[in-house]
This record gives sequence, C-alpha cells and structure tokens, in this order.
Amino acid sequence: MKYEWSSDFETGNEIIDNQHKELFSMLNNLVDVYVQGKGVGELSRTMEFLTAYVIKHFADEEKLQEEYNYHDILNHKMYHRDFKRTVGELVAKLEEEGYTDSILESTIQTVASWLVNHIKGDDFKMAAHIQYVKSLGKSKDK
Repeated sequence: MKYEWSSDFETGNEIIDNQHKELFSMLNNLVDVYVQGKGVGELSRTMEFLTAYVIKHFADEEKLQEEYNYHDILNHKMYHRDFKRTVGELVAKLEEEGYTDSILESTIQTVASWLVNHIKGDDFKMAAHIQYVKSLGKSKDK
C-alpha cells in the first residue's frame, strides 16, 4: 500500500511540508523494497536515509519552534526524541533478526502511523501557532 501525500497534510510551512513529502517518499520506498523484494542492501540504505533525515527534519522543526516561542516545544521535542529512539530500535531489530516480511511490515506500519498522526496532530498545532504569531506582525523573538 502506497502512502499518498495530499493537501490534508499541509501545515502551511513550505520547508516543513517539503520535508514531510520527502518522508512520505521514503516511506513509499520502504513499501517498494518490501513489495518488490529489493533486498537487504536497498532496505539498509533506506533505513539509513530515514534515520538521518528524521534527525535533520526534527532539528529544523525544533528550530522553528524556538524562533516562534512555541508554547509546547518541550513536549514536541519529547515526541521527536521518542520517535528517533523508535527508529533506532527498528533498525537494530532489522539488523539483529534479519529482514523478514513481518519485521518489515511492522516497520512500515510503525513509521506510517507515527508520521500521519504526528503531522495531523502535533505539527498542525505548531504550524497554527507560527501562523498566529506571524498574523500578529510580531517579530519572532517576542
């Protein structure tokens, strides 16, 4: 099953939305690896990319939160930290137990569920805050 990006996932922040699109693309690459049986090498590369990109994306989001004094930044950072740990655990499990169908299915489902729920929940709240601050015409530091 492919995961389709739609306007339902748009936060209104171009940088964040483009990064979310890239995460959807990466997720679909995992699906392709699974469906087409591309092998361990391609799966390893995809998981390495996911790990690195999640770190970059979260850092960019957190920078925006700091710039706009987002009131829920500590919780948002905690969610990011927890997901980075989850990805690390998924990578370790894949490396330890091998790239079985059940582990790969679980990995895809875990990443997809977290991504969709996080965007539509926490990221929408963050984006609304940023848009509100911008609408007030205040500087980011106030």
